[in-house]
Amino acid sequence: MTVTTRFAPSPTGRLHVGNVRMALHNWLLAKRSGGRFLLRIDDTDTERSREDYVEDIRADLAWLGLTPDGEERQSARFALYEAEFARLAAAGRVYRCYETAQELDLKRKVLLGRGLPPIYDRAALALSEADHQAKAAAGERPHWRFLLDRDSAIAWQDGIRGPQHFDPAQMSDPVIRRADGSWLYMLPSVIDDVAMGVTDVLRGEDHVSNTATQVQMFAALGAEAPRFAHEALLVGTEGKLSKRLGSLGVVELREAGIEPEALVALLARLGTADPVDPALTAGELAAGFDLARFGRAPARFDEAELHRVNAGIVHRLPFARVAHLLPAGMSEAGWEAIRPNLAHIGEAAEWWAVVTGPVAPPAIDEADAGYLLLAADTLEAEQWGEDPWHLLTASLKEATGRKGKALFLPLRQALTARDHGPDMAALLPLIGQQAAVERLRAAAA
Repeated sequence: MTVTTRFAPSPTGRLHVGNVRMALHNWLLAKRSGGRFLLRIDDTDTERSREDYVEDIRADLAWLGLTPDGEERQSARFALYEAEFARLAAAGRVYRCYETAQELDLKRKVLLGRGLPPIYDRAALALSEADHQAKAAAGERPHWRFLLDRDSAIAWQDGIRGPQHFDPAQMSDPVIRRADGSWLYMLPSVIDDVAMGVTDVLRGEDHVSNTATQVQMFAALGAEAPRFAHEALLVGTEGKLSKRLGSLGVVELREAGIEPEALVALLARLGTADPVDPALTAGELAAGFDLARFGRAPARFDEAELHRVNAGIVHRLPFARVAHLLPAGMSEAGWEAIRPNLAHIGEAAEWWAVVTGPVAPPAIDEADAGYLLLAADTLEAEQWGEDPWHLLTASLKEATGRKGKALFLPLRQALTARDHGPDMAALLPLIGQQAAVERLRAAAA
């Protein structure tokens, strides 16, 4: 059976880091075995769902390189939900209820006060057809619950959490449809997983109790349940769930200069004991993806670490990958020279401005001024070759006896107006002989 996973976001907002991690892990799980990764837009909430968010989700996945092998939209599948709902109704697995939110809250408080589980008491099952007709005549519309089989224990082998057991007698029959006819998450998701051939459901541990209910829904529909795995949720560096994580999205990360490869490299390993390795491709990450490597402890997301990983990624990016993002006129040689000093591609413009000039000469003491004039004369007289920097410094070392910092730093300061930066052997050929001589003389003056 072809492994088939799905990512099912609701288009009520932009994707945040937690969403991206879940999408990535489902993609990795599918691609590890040559399977299929599907995108399902869970847009049954017609009031809050927006088409621009759907486009944003597609764009974010494309930026990350997580191309779906198919896409479905729940808003286009209502006829299927109606048909399966009718089948469950005929089998007596769904039933009508009328309690208000306030009435249900009062019932829960009474049960808790008696030390009992605050689960629905199934009072609506005692209503006769005449009772239903009377309520309809009075303008009351029912919401619908799924009838759990309380005689069948619920169990599954979770891909991360191990053996899971739930007692349905301690669970409420879940509401699956509102009084206005709209759907809640639980049943449409199961119907779609069956129809789409989903074999593996990988999601957050906040869905464990949903899974317990949905296991019975699969059975009620005559379908085999997929394999389930539930990941620990992301927390911030402070060790708890963070509002920042809930709002930190792809747009904000892109604006901060984060590359998709960096986000993939970090999130692929977050929650495992495996080290984050910027050198690994998405394909290599997929080949090594293993749910058994995930722990039960919350996975900590550190923005500072993401930026460090980003620097490691940038240092490996070839010119062809970044050419369209670089300042006009910047060559492959320029990229190769500047790349090791960048944490983000956007910083390349600052260093390219150092190459193209002009630069503001730093304050130079009298001893270094004479040294720079000698450097300018030496450089001007030299035959400009492939490695002018080492030829220049060798000549100056022999002529002055300088070495180390005293030899190199005044030259760097005069040529770049910086105390540190890319390798001067790579920068000097980019600056050019005439410009370099002029900078040396200007600094000396």
